Amino acid sequence: MTTTDYTATVVVDKTPQEAFNAIADVGAWWAKSFKGNAKNVNDVFSVKFGETFVDFKIIESVPGKRVVWLVTDCNLHWLSDKKEWNGTRVVWDINPVGNATEIAMTHIGIVPESECYSDCSVGWDEHIKSSLYKLLSEGVGLPA
Repeated sequence: MTTTDYTATVVVDKTPQEAFNAIADVGAWWAKSFKGNAKNVNDVFSVKFGETFVDFKIIESVPGKRVVWLVTDCNLHWLSDKKEWNGTRVVWDINPVGNATEIAMTHIGIVPESECYSDCSVGWDEHIKSSLYKLLSEGVGLPA
């Protein structure tokens, strides 16, 4: 079955554990305004971009393999439905590929019919394919 949820994939020359640790370092690649922890089950964290904020809870964590973030609250100020992300999940699957590691992120619940899909796809692409990739390959990300 083909999913229509937003998905991004990058391959990096790091171990699965290094990829897992980088994903958990949200402030280094996604949001300068980051509070909390994003590594272990039941950790909670928030990211903020001006009027926009998103609160998460870690609902699954398998170091070096997978982590799942549940959106518990948000304010997406530019959308009609400012709570559109509530209840969505961000799933990070980490798999070795030869001597490299593939990171596949799926934002379950953000589909082409979602109001934010177009803008959110552009944003996630930038954060994952550019900033997270740069953090893992060069040691410095580009958090917003």
